[in-house]
Amino acid sequence: MSDLLEPGRHRAVGLGDDGLWRAMLEVERAWLAALVAQGKATDLHLRTLTAAIATDLPRPAPETIENAGSPVVELVRILRSAVDEGTAQHVHRGLTSQDVLDTALMLLAKDALGRADTYLTLTAASLAELARTHRETVMAGRTLTQYAVPVTFGLKAAQWLVGVLDARDAIRGAQLPVQVGGAAGTRSLLGELTGSPDAVIESFATELGLLPALPWQTRRTPITRVADVLAEACAAAGVIASNVLFLGRPEIGEVREGRSAGKGTSSTMPQKANPVLSVLVRSAALQVPPLVGHLHTCSALATDERPDGAWHAEWPSFTRVLTLTVTALSQTADLLGGLEIDAAAMTARAQQAAPELLAERGGGGEPADYLGSATSFVDQVLARWDRG
Repeated sequence: MSDLLEPGRHRAVGLGDDGLWRAMLEVERAWLAALVAQGKATDLHLRTLTAAIATDLPRPAPETIENAGSPVVELVRILRSAVDEGTAQHVHRGLTSQDVLDTALMLLAKDALGRADTYLTLTAASLAELARTHRETVMAGRTLTQYAVPVTFGLKAAQWLVGVLDARDAIRGAQLPVQVGGAAGTRSLLGELTGSPDAVIESFATELGLLPALPWQTRRTPITRVADVLAEACAAAGVIASNVLFLGRPEIGEVREGRSAGKGTSSTMPQKANPVLSVLVRSAALQVPPLVGHLHTCSALATDERPDGAWHAEWPSFTRVLTLTVTALSQTADLLGGLEIDAAAMTARAQQAAPELLAERGGGGEPADYLGSATSFVDQVLARWDRG
């Protein structure tokens, strides 16, 4: 990932390598806490590990991660070397590297979904206000790039709002399970450690704010379903951005991104104010679906009891979906919060294009007389928003 080539990536801080490292450390701490809860380790062991994690532990060198094939092997070595021998015997006991990394990815997903929910709610509030304000603002409807029949900008905003609310509902319904399967998905060592493995899993999940679950080392739906709901959110944002880009063209001029000092400047044309937020959101909406498709391909190739490469291929795509979507939704909230609407331009264009917009009715009358159920649809969507 590149700060130079991914403008706005700072909005997703904490979802990259630093966040993953902290998440893996938290998984190891929570696992030991679960063992303590079942009497298989002591409070002193947990306090010792927690204190070690709170220090500035060294990060593994890239070549050592390559040698191990994942970052978890080095993580465990670093943790065990940072505590006494008695505590070290309990660190990672009963887990395998996939358990730690998959559960850490669910923690990152939890963070990303929470932020996505917040940004979608901010966007929805702005869209609801636009829908109310422009409930009867007539504009030219367009289908297949050509004039169709009259619509209202309130209806357009309401349709965007439905997409955002649907995406938020999907995000709120996402299931985030812990992964604990052990070496081959049987939890064999955990069964030897305790007579109540399920109780350990329950405690572990509660400690992390995730859900207990059967092992999913080769059943990758927890990954693909998170990616799917984020793709839906990114698509909802992409629809908004694409419309703003079209309606904001100088020859149309019906909407415009809010202007601020330094935003949208050109390196050669000082008069320009580029719609940078819309451009970046649309860019993310174009990038996320192929990444999600890649994750489904990896899921289909998850063979044996632990995959040989398909699992590894998920990591960059999954974290990329998280960062792209959080960044885009944050940008969308800012875009809608400052969007400028030129209602007069909308009305004037509808009047000018009346012969084409009213062609199905014989070309007579005013555009405002032919809106069908547009205002009723707006009211239905606003009622949904008002219900929360």
